[in-house]
Amino acid sequence: MIALALNKRADDSLPMSSAGLPFPASVFTVDVEHLAPHRNPAPCVIAGRRGSVSVISAGEQVTGDVLFIRPGVEHKVICADGGIKVIYLDGLTWSGNFPCAQRLQGQLADIAVDALFQQIGAQTELRDRLTSEATPIPQQLSVVIESIIAEPMLRLSQLELARRLKMERTSALRLFKAATGLTFRRFKQWSALQHAARQIADGELVRTAAMDAGFADTAHLTRTFRASFGLTPSEAIAGGAQADAS
Repeated sequence: MIALALNKRADDSLPMSSAGLPFPASVFTVDVEHLAPHRNPAPCVIAGRRGSVSVISAGEQVTGDVLFIRPGVEHKVICADGGIKVIYLDGLTWSGNFPCAQRLQGQLADIAVDALFQQIGAQTELRDRLTSEATPIPQQLSVVIESIIAEPMLRLSQLELARRLKMERTSALRLFKAATGLTFRRFKQWSALQHAARQIADGELVRTAAMDAGFADTAHLTRTFRASFGLTPSEAIAGGAQADAS
């Protein structure tokens, strides 16, 4: 894990743990029996609304009431009784040697369920339990992350990122990936996608959500949506999708 200061002055780095970063924990609920093959950009925890859920990848099949899914691995999800609830844990630093998914059990599963249902403090506790190590993060980077999440239309370039962090461009990009788990470009797209997904779940038209989140058109949003969530916006709407963010 890379930990870089903005410059040599200690008072500029203002380190904080990854749990303290300004990442929203997006919770989505949808009544579907399966999710098509996809790769979630961020670690997530998934549960069946009425029964167990199965995650199937090239290397394994894992079934349980509450599952943790690592990012970037193609998998599909089966929920025979219909309906899933999932929480995406952006920026989570974790360690694990399982191919794609792992069952959560005991107290950790209970905490995960509380987090899925937005119980006060549960999401922070879940992050603390799953985080493998705290990463020192400069305060200036925290501000940049907050801006990207709050303004999906923000056209922040790599050079502007470097300027704000007072760093050389390559070092700034390395720091950003170390803090978020994603490249600068991918994080901006993932934040915009979550913004669009929340709008769609709130009843906004797909084309309006695409425009507001900065996607080129509805087709672009639909492709990105399916690749990350395993269903299209239309399928999410048909499944009565709901969204919450802390």
